[in-house]
Amino acid sequence: MDIAALREKNPEHWMKAAAIRALTLDAVAAANSGHSGMPMGMADVATVLFEKHLKFDASAPKWPDRDRFILSAGHGSMLIYSLLHLCGDAQVTLDQIKNFRQMGALTAGHPENFLLDAVETTTGPLGQGIANAVGFAMAEEIQRAQYGRKLVDHYTYAIVGDGCLMEGISQEAIGLAGRHSLGHLVVLWDNNNITIDGSVELSDRTNQVQRFRASGWHVQEIDGHDPEAIDAAIEAAKKAKKPSMIACKTHIALGHAAQDTSKGHGALTDADQMKAAKEAYGWSYGPFEVPADIKSQWEAIGARGAADRAAWEERFAEASKQKQDRFNRAYALDVPKKLSAVVKALKKQISEEKPSVATRKSSEMALAVINPIMPETVGGSADLTGSNNTKTEDLGVFDTDNRRGRYVYWGIREHGMAAAMNGMALHGGIRPYSGTFFCFTDYARPAMRLAALMKIPTVFVMTHDSIGVGEDGPTHQPVEHLAICRATPNTYVFRPADTVETAEAWEVAISSKETPSVMALTRQNLPTLRTDHKLKNMSAQGAYVLAEAENKRQVILIATGSEVSIAMDAKAKLEAEGIGTRVVSMPCMELFAEQDEAYRRRVLPAGAVRVGVEAAVRQGWDQWLLGERARPGKSDFVGMDRFGASAPAGELYEKFGITASNVAEKAKALLS
Repeated sequence: MDIAALREKNPEHWMKAAAIRALTLDAVAAANSGHSGMPMGMADVATVLFEKHLKFDASAPKWPDRDRFILSAGHGSMLIYSLLHLCGDAQVTLDQIKNFRQMGALTAGHPENFLLDAVETTTGPLGQGIANAVGFAMAEEIQRAQYGRKLVDHYTYAIVGDGCLMEGISQEAIGLAGRHSLGHLVVLWDNNNITIDGSVELSDRTNQVQRFRASGWHVQEIDGHDPEAIDAAIEAAKKAKKPSMIACKTHIALGHAAQDTSKGHGALTDADQMKAAKEAYGWSYGPFEVPADIKSQWEAIGARGAADRAAWEERFAEASKQKQDRFNRAYALDVPKKLSAVVKALKKQISEEKPSVATRKSSEMALAVINPIMPETVGGSADLTGSNNTKTEDLGVFDTDNRRGRYVYWGIREHGMAAAMNGMALHGGIRPYSGTFFCFTDYARPAMRLAALMKIPTVFVMTHDSIGVGEDGPTHQPVEHLAICRATPNTYVFRPADTVETAEAWEVAISSKETPSVMALTRQNLPTLRTDHKLKNMSAQGAYVLAEAENKRQVILIATGSEVSIAMDAKAKLEAEGIGTRVVSMPCMELFAEQDEAYRRRVLPAGAVRVGVEAAVRQGWDQWLLGERARPGKSDFVGMDRFGASAPAGELYEKFGITASNVAEKAKALLS
């Protein structure tokens, strides 16, 4: 690559891009850690994108109608940090650049959305960013249909690398975007042919251009170091009616001794090599030094979108008050005032009618009263609509001819679905939820974990939650999944016992602003246990006394979901023998842990023996069985310690001893 020729062809562009490269080298060297090569290789693409196309205002990074920029190749985080600093973002000061990857710095090793306002999504796990971007683009289409082009008209741009495109989630995302003709999505592929181990050919021979075309994308191939070609390609992409992929042929670690090698992927810290690279760039400034003229050019780029933002604010002020209020409420993640009333009404109806239904159906009943009053909800399923019960009559189907539709047929794409839902939530103004079978949290888990890390309230509806699945057998019977979900920080895992608890769980989940929720729901019918109507949302406390002891309290049975009714039957057996038994329903362990100690002691007082009941592994239960002032050696657990089997659900419960008789016997053994 002739660096001198690139410098001479467009010197003004070159020096702006060189500022990114120089800051990257300096920051990675100071940290002695990081990834230099990608920012150095993609600096030209990023410079053209920010200077000529990206609609953003560095002084207002959360302005709703901004273009969204996603760095899917998040290891190259110095690219976005350099861009934000150069453009005048108030958070990314020079000190933050100097403290790249250090304790307390906003410039973390990978971009974190909860640290910097201008970082749209947390990236680093490869492939997540491109799938998030699809969700962003879908959210933009839905909101444009709801509010009109005057208020919602922006693009989503994503820079992806070879690693992003090797991850399987990328095909799930690409196929989805092509199917829905997401014309406001532009992916810029850093086509440098290098991975950590060496050249891409070591592990892959996929023709990415053909793959995107086959998936329904508009595709272009360009020189990623030619600013005129980059500009023309982005312009053409913006006019396309399909999602666009621009294959940008680049040189990783451009201008450095490690250029075009796997070494160029990582931290380039050799002082002599850094000096030589900067000399090749024509960059004669000291570490972290950006000359005033170049910095002012970049700051002008950062301020370019202020006029667009002001014009949007004028248009927004001209909208009806009703539209403004709905828009502002949705973006603030505030629920409508009606929510509490409609949930209370449903609870009262259920307590009176006492239906016996599966909690997956209970979930549909709750959504049927929530969705009509919350136009920001967007539902879906991974090809299990009839099983997950996530589609209500009012939603309509999101499609190329119906952007107002709020139900997405995701297809068999659990990972892509979960990540795209995260993108919808991050876009703002959308409350996404979608379903699959609980055992397939294994396929969705990376995105579920990131939802928790990013503090976004995505709702993951997971039905067929236990051995109660029955004949489909152990492949489809989750036993460890509750423990896995509960082990994830900042996650609410709800396992409701009946329709009343399910409605309460939905009220909490849809009201959350920073915590995702997992709805673990049954396939099999469950009786209504909450027959005494209470206005208070009892499930919001995580656990509560469902039934008090009639005789002197000696036993506390703690259960979740479908096993609460088993605990109630065990209580009846114990009470018949004069053994006073309290039943505690625990629909959400995380919420119970958040309650004050006095409340937890009231629910789980000292003295009585304790038995936990759940058709899953014990892991996670000992906090309540052994802790919280429990009697030493006086607790037990009835559940699973192996995988399930293929048989009718009732037979499975008998085989594995998850029965009222066994629970009662366990309790009596603790009393002896």
